[in-house]
Amino acid sequence: MELKQELEAMGCSAKLAARRLAACPTTIKNVALLAMAEALQFRQAEILQANHKDVQAGEAKGLSKALIDRLTLTQERIISMAEGLRQVSALPDPVGECLGGVIRPNGLDIKKIRVPFGVIAMIYEARPNVTVDAAGLCLKTGNAVILRGGSEAIESNKVLADILIQAASKAGIPSGAINLVETTDREAVNLILKMHRYIDVIIPRGGAGLIQTVVENSTVPVIETGIGICHTFVDESADLAMAADIAFNAKVSRPGVCNSMETLLVHRKVAAEFLPKLLERLAEAGVELRGCVETEGLHPLVKPANEQDWATEYLDYILSVKVVADLTEAIAHIDFFSTRHSEAIVTRDYDNARRFQQEVDAAAIYVNASTRFTDGFEFGFGAEIGISTQKLHARGPMGLVELTSIKYLVSGNGQIRQ
Repeated sequence: MELKQELEAMGCSAKLAARRLAACPTTIKNVALLAMAEALQFRQAEILQANHKDVQAGEAKGLSKALIDRLTLTQERIISMAEGLRQVSALPDPVGECLGGVIRPNGLDIKKIRVPFGVIAMIYEARPNVTVDAAGLCLKTGNAVILRGGSEAIESNKVLADILIQAASKAGIPSGAINLVETTDREAVNLILKMHRYIDVIIPRGGAGLIQTVVENSTVPVIETGIGICHTFVDESADLAMAADIAFNAKVSRPGVCNSMETLLVHRKVAAEFLPKLLERLAEAGVELRGCVETEGLHPLVKPANEQDWATEYLDYILSVKVVADLTEAIAHIDFFSTRHSEAIVTRDYDNARRFQQEVDAAAIYVNASTRFTDGFEFGFGAEIGISTQKLHARGPMGLVELTSIKYLVSGNGQIRQ
């Protein structure tokens, strides 16, 4: 009961802050974002010290190498988070934007404008960068935010939230605009999912289990950010050197994130030439290889893949590899196993590239590029609050515009309906 009362008090405070924040001038919001960025860099030693505690605890718990990477903050990553806030400050403020209007025959003047959602709750796992991204994007769009990160990053999140709240407050942002749920009690998530009196939207960001729990149990509207079973298809006409670099980057650069490649599909006509060298390169980088029968015959370290492998988001140094007959089989495989996140083709055939883009259903479709670019920062949004794989309201990296709703402003001079 005490936890419920604590969360409801936080929700009430956030709701009051949201009303004030909705009318906050863009200049104040931008000053706050820049102050938050400066504070992150100024207090980076404190952040790294707290993060070191989280990493040590994660290693003691036996978290995978990829999850530890996702949890770890470095000086470079803190600078990147700060730069994300600066980019958000430089972007146009969507709040108040007029999306259209009409004057009706009866004289009613109707305008459609962008407005904040109100209070957004972010529920996420071992990703301390989400604390910064979510706070910055919500602030710019006039939304109050309630942050509930995973227990793995609790020390990092507490320091990050404290830095952001202090900097924003000094810049004139109302108290209650940024909130962190500091308890690691899982019951907190269950309570947040029922706080429809205080929260307007919930955005989950994490693995399939977390997202499923939120979607199935929330009485608050949910914007679903999906898991990423991302594929790369190497066509028979591909530049094989380019394809090898793209596939290697998509898997190895950061395997613990949702835009990393989980399955590599290779056209049968180039498999024997292409795969042995690439598989050796991946194995040397520590990637566990699982493949179809044809793939097994091309490298001694390939383990047999089963049906579950094609449907698994590993978020780890594990890759499934399948040799396919042609583009048609590749598209069919993707259609069956894809989570509609990011899919790529490497090809020099214009018609195949266009067909892949038209027939594959995903938030982001790549031709001759790594899936690792599906990211708000890389798309020029400054940061992102998640990658939406649904089709209602928002899809792909969710930046500022996706964190707004609409309002109709109707002006008249005494009209009544007959």
